Amino acid sequence: MTDAPSAALPRAVLFDLDGTLVDSAPGIAEVINHVLVPLGCPPLALAAVREMIGDGAPRLLERALAAHALALPPAEEDILLTRYLALLEASPPGPACLFPGATEVVSALAAEGVALGLCTNKPVAATRSALRALRLDDRFGVVLGGDSLSRRKPDPEPLLAALAELGRTVEGAVMIGDSTADIDAARAAGMASIAVRYGYSRKPVDGLGADLVIDRLSDLAGALRRLRFQRNR
Repeated sequence: MTDAPSAALPRAVLFDLDGTLVDSAPGIAEVINHVLVPLGCPPLALAAVREMIGDGAPRLLERALAAHALALPPAEEDILLTRYLALLEASPPGPACLFPGATEVVSALAAEGVALGLCTNKPVAATRSALRALRLDDRFGVVLGGDSLSRRKPDPEPLLAALAELGRTVEGAVMIGDSTADIDAARAAGMASIAVRYGYSRKPVDGLGADLVIDRLSDLAGALRRLRFQRNR
């Protein structure tokens, strides 16, 4: 591995997880349905669950309950959330769930000396479980989940904290994600962003405000080289 990335590449790349590197929606749908079906709820369709992903586990459970017109006391909702999180951590997605090119692009950037971080709204325990199952647990210099800090995306705090741990600044960094939360967090942090079209965004991806949009991960290296980064940080 080189000590510093090529001048054409950023010094740091932060990735989202669900909908960006891994197609986790089928597994998440299975887990949330497992939690809710005992309450008499019919299984949620995969398409419905896809639109619930991206803002953290508490928000996903809230949306799932709303889809069934269920209003539970806070204590009961907390019990469901605890059960959901335990099942999510115990049922990570395997390598077959990675989007095409995910392993290759992450490995190639690391080999070029780019500092890599993962910033997701998924709980950090489930995130680390997923990375181990995906065989990506040794690729990232920092991993932050939705419960790692006091704030989660779209707040810029996770991105700024990740860059600080990597020893990088926003001028030489880019965020890769599929949702409003990812792109808004990057904008608030003052860093560049690239959105992917194949993820779980509830809004048209071309309208998220990313610097660039790509159709597949194999396009990422070329997209990164099209962006300009300050190399003196």
